[in-house]
Amino acid sequence: MAPVGDFDLEYAAAPESTAAVRLASQYGLFVGGEMVEPAAGQLAPTVNPATGEALAEVSVADAADVDRAVAAARTAWEGGWRDLPGAERAKYLYRVARLLQERAREFAVLETMDGGKPIRESRDLDIPLAAAHFFYYAGWADKLDYAFSGRRAAPLGVAAQVIPWNFPLLMAAWKLAPALACGNAVVLKPAPTTPLTALLLAEVLRDAELPPGVVNIITGDDAAGAALVAHPGVDKVAFTGSTEVGRAIAAGVAGTGKRLTLELGGKAANIVFDDAALDQVTEGIVNGIYFNGGQVCCAGSRLLVQETVADTVVGKLQRRMDTLRVGDPLDKNTDIGAINSQAQLNRIQELVASGVAEGAELYTPECVLPERGFFHAPALFTNVSTAHRIAQEEIFGPVLSVLTFRTAEEAVDKANNTPYGLSAGIWTEKGSRILWMADRMQAGVVWANTFNRFDPASPFGGYRESGYGREGGRAGLLPYVELVA
Repeated sequence: MAPVGDFDLEYAAAPESTAAVRLASQYGLFVGGEMVEPAAGQLAPTVNPATGEALAEVSVADAADVDRAVAAARTAWEGGWRDLPGAERAKYLYRVARLLQERAREFAVLETMDGGKPIRESRDLDIPLAAAHFFYYAGWADKLDYAFSGRRAAPLGVAAQVIPWNFPLLMAAWKLAPALACGNAVVLKPAPTTPLTALLLAEVLRDAELPPGVVNIITGDDAAGAALVAHPGVDKVAFTGSTEVGRAIAAGVAGTGKRLTLELGGKAANIVFDDAALDQVTEGIVNGIYFNGGQVCCAGSRLLVQETVADTVVGKLQRRMDTLRVGDPLDKNTDIGAINSQAQLNRIQELVASGVAEGAELYTPECVLPERGFFHAPALFTNVSTAHRIAQEEIFGPVLSVLTFRTAEEAVDKANNTPYGLSAGIWTEKGSRILWMADRMQAGVVWANTFNRFDPASPFGGYRESGYGREGGRAGLLPYVELVA
């Protein structure tokens, strides 16, 4: 509620209709171009995090289902997909992209229902960018002979792709599009809490008349993902998720000859110098940490501000936080939706409590959280040191830690004082300072005077405990090809 003159004005609810979504009560596995029952018949609910209510029952794949999916992918690959001319493969990717655009509203609403993110984000970013990845890599499919100077690109075979819950459809597109463009077959495993848009994508793949078995989608728990990664019929593993799981996958894949790319956690520094445009900076900070409720691997969760403007920036940021609306993700007015699960909410709350216990000062705006579902108010910590847990550990929630610096050298030292190396942001009017800083930042992606901007043509990935390999751009083709003379 915001007072204006003698009046108190409220936003009227603006809920997005769910009429476009047709949910089944149960979902099978997408194997060999058909929906099939799981071998053991086990089902598990997928829950709407904004209400805590089950949306549908989804199959839980076991080792037998993984065998069946990998075999279908191998058969499709050897049966013609690997030998199909690039221009023909491109036609399928273009079809998928166009169908995603045609069904964009349906996908956006379902993504918000299953994942909890605000409908504005699903509608305006996730779905359009997913389609854009298929369009982009469709353009590469018939140009692989020219992509790598003096080398010919050959497909690897069967790729196992395990994706997270924070951008379910977008992560599927990031991984499927380059793999298919390069002539590989795929077994995709979505996260246990957000399987529904991947299963809806199966309909799109069928409607695009993609040859059966080229893409297989299995749902289930972490055991299903582990069985897929370990399967001897897999030639390539791509994983996006936590650093802890990434380490285990790297250890398991070592010595097997499988290709591996990992996109893991992050603890990005958003660095503000005293010559930056502070109103623009404020919006960039909000976008950097409160976008998708902070459930973003490259979230700008550490704000480094030059001492001379620190109080001003914090004041502007607190006033902006007071305007953020937390609540129903399907409401078009909502800025911060639901946290993906109770387990994730528990982790956020535990780390916030640790920040308070270690002496940092917590600011949260006044807001009434919904009585049902998993919600957390936007949080801002000041008086944070680099030794605090909230400055070192990935929180994966709407929680920002503010640190200060005096010189550019100190900013670099503090920014790099983390085991991660995924992303960073630099805010200054001096181009020379941006280049000087970017050259010294230990981060795979560095944004200048913006944050959280993505494009299919731009490579994305990290270093150190943020993983290795790149997705997006020409670099995103490399993990899916064997280069031969």
